[in-house]
Amino acid sequence: MASIFTRIIKGEIPSYKVAEDENYYAFLDINPLAKGHTLVVPKKEVDYIFDLDDETLSGMMVFAKRVARKIKEATGCRKVAVVVLGLEVPHAHIHLIPMNNENDVDFHRAKLQLSPEEFKEIAARLSL
Repeated sequence: MASIFTRIIKGEIPSYKVAEDENYYAFLDINPLAKGHTLVVPKKEVDYIFDLDDETLSGMMVFAKRVARKIKEATGCRKVAVVVLGLEVPHAHIHLIPMNNENDVDFHRAKLQLSPEEFKEIAARLSL
């Protein structure tokens, strides 16, 4: 059975897309820690990030770098954190989170509650 991320990539489940190419897809996290919190996934469905072949893993990081630059520019944050957790969805992914201090990447704190309009506006500002 396809992961929720594969279903998002295929358009079976809606998302707030930020960027896409032939190998990778970036979209807003629907439970964000900060405005602009984005997930980057390879289109190749592999559960564990370090099980990706070297070419896919390195390509994903280069793709994420482009997305992170746009997040930093659009949000004015000090840096963009890169976080790999990977237990909640069996599809390799990284979180790109705008941050001004280390508390901004605490996954135990309350997530933002954004309206669909806010998500659309953020995705439009971040789109490559």
